Amino acid sequence: MKLLMAVDGSTYTKKALAFLVTHEGLCGPSDELLVLNVQAPIPGRVKRMVGAATVNDYHADEADKVLKPIERFLAKHKIKYKAVWVIGSAANEVLNATRREKAHMIVMGTHGHGLLGRAVMGSVAQRVLTDAEVPVLLVK
Repeated sequence: MKLLMAVDGSTYTKKALAFLVTHEGLCGPSDELLVLNVQAPIPGRVKRMVGAATVNDYHADEADKVLKPIERFLAKHKIKYKAVWVIGSAANEVLNATRREKAHMIVMGTHGHGLLGRAVMGSVAQRVLTDAEVPVLLVK
């Protein structure tokens, strides 16, 4: 099975990782794991002010802060993975990567916002859950 795991470095990501490694049936030796970090885009005017190279370095540094600890954790647990980062809208990029990579399931942590929280601020997890064409495992 091919899993796509959306990560943001939060406590909820850590809980999802812990769930994944403690449930061998989800991510066994023959399974594939794609770890995806989505970086929010920097406004164009800022990019013009500081330069594209500076913005790219910023995104790479921020992605490393999220992905490096996850990579160490997965290596420690002997789980094969591929880690990537992209820039864009989190929900859109998770859905796009799922289609592009032909993932069979999406795994992600959720902040557990209630109905009011989703109505007021929206939710990446809610959007992914609603629009995904594959099963979504949300870990709270």
